[in-house]
Amino acid sequence: MKGSSRPLVSVVTPVYNGEKYLVQCIASVVGQTYDNWEYFIVNNCSTDRTREIAQDFAGKDGRIHLLDNENFLNALENHNHAFRLISEESKYCKVLHADDYLLPECLQKMVDAAETNPTAGIISSYAIKGTKVREEKLPYPQTFLPGLDVCRSSLLYGSYIFGTTPTSVMMRSDLIRKYDNFYREELWADIEACFEILQSDDFGFVHQVLTYSRVHDERRSSFADRFNTYIVAYLKMLKKYGPLCLSSEEYESLLKKKLKDYYRFLGGSLIDRREKEFWKYHKKELLNLGHPLNRVKLSAASVRSLLSRIFRRVWPY
Repeated sequence: MKGSSRPLVSVVTPVYNGEKYLVQCIASVVGQTYDNWEYFIVNNCSTDRTREIAQDFAGKDGRIHLLDNENFLNALENHNHAFRLISEESKYCKVLHADDYLLPECLQKMVDAAETNPTAGIISSYAIKGTKVREEKLPYPQTFLPGLDVCRSSLLYGSYIFGTTPTSVMMRSDLIRKYDNFYREELWADIEACFEILQSDDFGFVHQVLTYSRVHDERRSSFADRFNTYIVAYLKMLKKYGPLCLSSEEYESLLKKKLKDYYRFLGGSLIDRREKEFWKYHKKELLNLGHPLNRVKLSAASVRSLLSRIFRRVWPY
């Protein structure tokens, strides 16, 4: 079946100065074996050739729509702006970051999986991230899992089978339209959105590599990596969704363990004499989590970290 005989898929690409990879990104949508899609490219006041590239594609294919922001938006706001553009007729929504791309059968396979499992709110698949196929997956040939089971596994084992980048998932559009701002959390907004959907809807999986997400070398110096915001984001997910997905015993045990891991990290950071901004950030986040920085625990963790480093130097094998 072609065209309107199949569900409409809205693809959205919020982009700022994405000229380096944008041609490959847009071409991957045009080259889909599935043809009933609309594509919104949201240009966030780019100063490079982003607009020129997108406009060239839009002039050749009426399904491609270029939107220019009047004012610059932060990444979270620009994603939410893009989500609000999808048509009322859209049944599924596919985020595609400007430096990523879709393999030719991506939309076809994900739509087929969604139509086969109508209670699924999220569809994912194998995905290449950088140079590796990500390991999080369902055992073959399983293609369906209750949403709460996915959340439970993610919290207990850190296995985000729904993917670790927005490009790796497709979502039902009606679930996105429920919110004026679909992305709400500043940290891990896309993962938090998946957790939210999976509280009431289920999960589908395609056993095929369907997306590619680029990993940039400059990412290593990002704020997230330097300050390890990931540990904070995980604790936020655990505090919000743990009581809903885990038994009380599992939740309390896991929370205790993760806070201990947090202090182990902070203890090592104290020895490394991290900068003032680092400590300001983590003090604030611990307070927001309801666990103000405990200096006794921090001191004990730093001593353990120091002893561990000394031991490794004396006995490295």
